[in-house]
Amino acid sequence: MKSKSLQDLHHIRKQVAERERIAREEAAARAEAQKRAEAERNLFQRAAGPVQKLRSHGRVHHPADPVAPIPAQRQLDDQRVLKEAISDEFDASTLLEVDEAMSFRRPGIGIDVARKLRRGEWSIQSEIDLHGLRTDDAREALAGFLREAVRQGQRCVRVVHGKGLGSPGKTPVLKGKVHSWLVQKNEVLAFVQARGDEGGAGAVVVLLRAAA
Repeated sequence: MKSKSLQDLHHIRKQVAERERIAREEAAARAEAQKRAEAERNLFQRAAGPVQKLRSHGRVHHPADPVAPIPAQRQLDDQRVLKEAISDEFDASTLLEVDEAMSFRRPGIGIDVARKLRRGEWSIQSEIDLHGLRTDDAREALAGFLREAVRQGQRCVRVVHGKGLGSPGKTPVLKGKVHSWLVQKNEVLAFVQARGDEGGAGAVVVLLRAAA
């Protein structure tokens, strides 16, 4: 029993001695590192000469990132294109009434407006002939024509779409699309099928909103 206690004591002393040795080596290594750092600092000071420490104000000023310019004109153009967009899939009958004589008037526009258009009481100030154009070309041409007419202050224009006699099955495809496109345009207050001497079933007379 006594022998085991002596062995434990010897083992403990050995562990303590090992820890002391490691501590001495670590202290020596720190001292050596501090000595090298001090030597490097002195070397810089000797090379740079006398220096004066700057006063610390405790603040760091970073230049503000430049604000990206807002593409205002592009946004306006995009909004205008969206506002002026007209769809081939739009069904006018789902929103507004188009009568058998293919006349249309927006809510709030009196029935006498359509009658006056039919009688030719508004003089036609401009016209566009879409007859023979492909659908995409006709749609773009009509949108541009209406926009320019409103810009010039024109109130009554004629849109010629043709009777569709040259279409397959002699079905007036463009005629129906033109009616649908016109209903979708906010500039259009009303339209009627043109009189016989103005194009008849191949054209419509359109009343436009006054320019703002």
